[in-house]
Amino acid sequence: MEIPSKVDFLVMGAGVAGLRAAVELARHGEVLVVTKESLGESNTHYAQGGIAVAMEGDEDIALHLEDTVNAGDGIVYRPAAEALVAEGPVRVAELMEWGARFDSAGGELLRTREGAHSLARILHANGDATGAEISRSLAAFARVHKSIRFAEWTMVTGLAAADGRVMGADLASAGPMAAGHQPYRIGARAVLIASGGAGQVYSDTTNPAVATGDGIALAAQAGAELADMEFYQFHPTALSLPGVPRFLLSEALRGEGAWLRNDKGERFMEHYHPKLELAPRDVVARAIAREGMAEGKEAVSGSPQGDARMVYLDMRHVRNVNLGERFPGISAFLAQHGLDLTRDLIPVRPAAHYLMGGIRTDLAGRTSLKGLYAAGEAACTGVHGANRLASNSLLEGLVFGARAAQAMLDDGLPLVAAGAAERVPIPLTAEEEAHLEKLIAELQSAMWAYAGVLRGNFGLLEGFASQAEFADGLKRLVRQGKGSRRLSEALALSRVANAILHSALARTESRGAHFRNDYPRRDDENFQKHSVLGREKQVVFEAW
Repeated sequence: MEIPSKVDFLVMGAGVAGLRAAVELARHGEVLVVTKESLGESNTHYAQGGIAVAMEGDEDIALHLEDTVNAGDGIVYRPAAEALVAEGPVRVAELMEWGARFDSAGGELLRTREGAHSLARILHANGDATGAEISRSLAAFARVHKSIRFAEWTMVTGLAAADGRVMGADLASAGPMAAGHQPYRIGARAVLIASGGAGQVYSDTTNPAVATGDGIALAAQAGAELADMEFYQFHPTALSLPGVPRFLLSEALRGEGAWLRNDKGERFMEHYHPKLELAPRDVVARAIAREGMAEGKEAVSGSPQGDARMVYLDMRHVRNVNLGERFPGISAFLAQHGLDLTRDLIPVRPAAHYLMGGIRTDLAGRTSLKGLYAAGEAACTGVHGANRLASNSLLEGLVFGARAAQAMLDDGLPLVAAGAAERVPIPLTAEEEAHLEKLIAELQSAMWAYAGVLRGNFGLLEGFASQAEFADGLKRLVRQGKGSRRLSEALALSRVANAILHSALARTESRGAHFRNDYPRRDDENFQKHSVLGREKQVVFEAW
């Protein structure tokens, strides 16, 4: 499609937050939704477990609020959590009106329970394909709006900003058949970053390849504040097979009764938390990491390596659920590798899954830059605190995507001249692209080793050294005027890694998903606050 030179609203990302915002905005102006690959290729699409929503009235909402606050380990911003749980039922009902089909029986929605929830409130679709159903229904609904255009296989390479105001963005083709990476500028009254997380900053991740933190990095580069970047949630149970991607094994498996066993066949969660396998994710991830370490090995990271011991997910005892029907996608993937939930112990290990931090916003998605808004995993409202409650992320996208859109409308910013685009970059050679992939792999491995499930001062400093070396390699290419999609992604990964390391080093305590071996206890006196990282790379801690 032909992309206009200006538009009322530019939305970066086509996951649940971006699409929900686009639908709201389309009633009041022209909207362009930019997505790096095809529509639907997002973290939303791959979400398995479900969407947490309290649809049984005030008591259920109150319990959902307390579960969210408790999982966040002391720093959930309560007004954000209140908005999430109170508006969630309305947004989910709205989504069903727009065509989303959740699993039901006898006219009643089926609900399951996941870790740290006080009761069963997780809606799911097609067993373990909830995100795909939400993505499908939202995309279909958005496509009927004549005011919404989609720029697929297109990436945002920069934000047009001056005097603290964002006025548009530079776009470039990101498709495999693209002739080049030539940017062109589009002006907009307001820009929403809903580009998802940055799981690809780690070697072990459940995130798709597109999750390179582009929006977070662009916002930081433009001068926007980031918050809580040290809190990266590691999903406890990703499939651990040599040469096989870290395929997510949904928390819903444990919700249906799965146990965790070490290499001696022993259940071990009783040593870590009274809720056993249904403990908060950060607790379960650390428990698996520790059980997976070779005897006598000092805890440096969350990555069982080399002579490490195996940890397994066990559902062989579950008899009251047809596992093939309840988890068709998971069962099919395991079958490709000769495994069966009903018959086999499934090897698992933690993997990077969800970023609680991101671009700092208020409760309406406003960032520290006028004209720039953020929602979903790219944003940080403080709603998740130090550890996201299972299945709150899809709900967050719906609720805060709508809120951000309303703020963009309420602010009523004028369309102003956005200036000219960046210069045309020189394509990388095949040799340079291959070297770039090697550099990216080295950064990912370093981040996993030094800023993973278990951290410490020495390791974080080692991580800084690796990130600095990576950044220097990228600078050489940039100084030569080189450019490509992969170089843009590498620059984003570098900035995100730097932000994670800065924030993790500054928080000298352990809280939620951030665990430091050298500071193993929670320190409420000094750190019951949110970390804020500004343009000068100075981390300050603020109570919101």
